[in-house]
Amino acid sequence: MIPARLAAYYGASFLTIGVLLPFWPIWLENRGLDAEIIGLILGAGTAAKIIANPLIANFADRSGERKRLIAWLTTLALAAFLLFPLVSGWMFILGVNVLFFALWSTCMPLTESLTMQAGRRLGFDYGRVRLWGSLTFIVSATGIGALLTDRNPDLIHTVVVACLVLTLVTAWALPDLRSDGTTSDRFTLLPVLRDWRFVVFLVGIGFIQASHAVYYGFGTLNWRRAGLSEDIIGWLWAVGVIAEIVLFLFSGAVVRKIGPARLIAFAGLAGLVRWFFTASTVSLAPLFLLQTLHAFTFGAAHLGAMHFIASRVPPGLSATAQSVYSALVMGLVMGIALFASGHIFNAVGSQAYIAMAGMSAAGGAIVYLLRRRQRN
Repeated sequence: MIPARLAAYYGASFLTIGVLLPFWPIWLENRGLDAEIIGLILGAGTAAKIIANPLIANFADRSGERKRLIAWLTTLALAAFLLFPLVSGWMFILGVNVLFFALWSTCMPLTESLTMQAGRRLGFDYGRVRLWGSLTFIVSATGIGALLTDRNPDLIHTVVVACLVLTLVTAWALPDLRSDGTTSDRFTLLPVLRDWRFVVFLVGIGFIQASHAVYYGFGTLNWRRAGLSEDIIGWLWAVGVIAEIVLFLFSGAVVRKIGPARLIAFAGLAGLVRWFFTASTVSLAPLFLLQTLHAFTFGAAHLGAMHFIASRVPPGLSATAQSVYSALVMGLVMGIALFASGHIFNAVGSQAYIAMAGMSAAGGAIVYLLRRRQRN
């Protein structure tokens, strides 16, 4: 039952993300915002993790608490999201966006920590629980894409609220598994950041994950400008996640065979190929083929990261390690990349993907060199 309850939360969370990630830029554009302001708003929301995640994780590791923190943070995130229709002007939208993501983004690192701990105790495969999130992302991206065709973009906000309500229900049903908590008086961030291999890992994985910035922030807008409909765009997003699910089904064997660091390095190489060719085509057949590389550019990188963290960090610091990963990789580096990608996309359109190809290759090289250093 514990894996099923964790899978339910992943499913509901990614149902929400499956609306936010492809379609939230459309809602923002419908409010009269241009690409540079959208990039700023998305980047600032992502960067909110930098402060929020380590603070919440520090409390989680000291107390050993996971479930109730996730549930209350989800409640507050829902309340914040309800404010969006009540504000106007990009500065107020920016403020609400930062508030929402400061609350919402703290939930997933705690969930990852809870799931990895439960997997070690009970012997189940993390990937087979996490894949339920990917499945619901597909349902969300394709279903909302079809629903939005020729409809008012304001519907996006309504759908996200409904998804957040479902996420809240599954949050209160999470298993109440606690770690022993740390007895140290020091801020739990310090011992994590003293591990230089962990810091180098963060730099490498940060470049790989941030190479998705143009795709996450402007992929949908780019494809709409090329004449693709919302339902086709939804399927383009879904194909990438379907490929990711296939990888997650065999995640245990893949990680054992390849190893976390090599898996991340391979993700960097896949990103070089994916983004270089995405920059030069809007034809459906090549796009669908390129989207299958999401299994590697995100899926392999994420699997490698979760197992790298679990192998290097003691359980009493797991929430902090997950939050540092989320705050620095998916917060600071991704936030900067999203902000910059707004300017680049505004200037050169789809050619912005070329810069992402370079970032991914650099990240893969860093992690590969780290792996070589560990062996020597």
